[in-house]
Amino acid sequence: MPPTDIPTSLPPMKDLTTENLTDNVHLVNSQCTDPRLRYLLERIVTHLHTFCLETRLSTEEWNTGIQFLTQIGQISDDLRHEMILLSDTLGVSSLVDAINHPRQPPATEGTVLGPFHTHDAEDMDHGAVLHSDPDATRLLVLCTIKDSAGNPVPDVKVDVWEGDSKGFYDVQNPGRTGPDGRGVLRSDKKGEFFFQAIVPVPYPIPMDGPVGRMLKALGRHPNRPGHVHFMLDKEGFDLLITALYPRGDPYETSDPVFGVKESLVVDLSTVEDEEMATKYGVKLGTKLLTYDFVLLSDQEARELRKKNAIEAMQKQGRKVVFHNDLPIPAENS
Repeated sequence: MPPTDIPTSLPPMKDLTTENLTDNVHLVNSQCTDPRLRYLLERIVTHLHTFCLETRLSTEEWNTGIQFLTQIGQISDDLRHEMILLSDTLGVSSLVDAINHPRQPPATEGTVLGPFHTHDAEDMDHGAVLHSDPDATRLLVLCTIKDSAGNPVPDVKVDVWEGDSKGFYDVQNPGRTGPDGRGVLRSDKKGEFFFQAIVPVPYPIPMDGPVGRMLKALGRHPNRPGHVHFMLDKEGFDLLITALYPRGDPYETSDPVFGVKESLVVDLSTVEDEEMATKYGVKLGTKLLTYDFVLLSDQEARELRKKNAIEAMQKQGRKVVFHNDLPIPAENS
């Protein structure tokens, strides 16, 4: 079928060379009316073309890259998120989280969501046992949630998940019939919540797909330090996705997804008081993890993002304007 809408506002693009191709792509994309999208495409095309020119990228290498990304899509489904795993292992997930959910003391730092979060976790009461794993070492998790002024934050949706004592998440079980090792709680009027988990163990990220082959080619190990995931969500507060890592894990300083931060490394203790054991429904000697989460309000996070964006643009020698709360250089607006 012949074209029905031939553009007349652009100069002809002929005699394209390695010297002028990038500018011509920018010229075509400049017709986009969304200033943020126009800016994003300008930068990604610039960096991608520069990468090709700097490395003198071969056709074989480019086709390998295309095949790699195609295979990532093919292996992914509702329970396996290979693209998230790629983003994690390249450090992009940590970088994007740090940009979009900036933290300053006393706020709790965030970390990667990871590829194993699901949306089918069941609502649970305080004290609930996450795991059916009979071989696990039990762990009482006892936490508080406060705002930056130190006030308790009640009714926060607390989504928690972790692997089992063998280092596998429930979604890696081919016989999975429902959620295990995960649940959703709500903080009480004192901003407190507690549940029974297991002492997390290190585990390898999936190595049977394209990302695993990439890590092998790079000579990288796949082992994540043991951790418990938390997602804290309440209207009026900036979403916190984070994890807590028991100290002393052999992979604490070489996490393949770049998720460990010193403020999130915790020391485990034990429940040694009879009154405490009775109160929380656990046995004496149960391992204990305590932590005080601090949330930023939406407004605090928004102001911090804007401040950081302005400073980043200034370092580039650019003035910045904002479109839908997202930065673009003034010359691109």
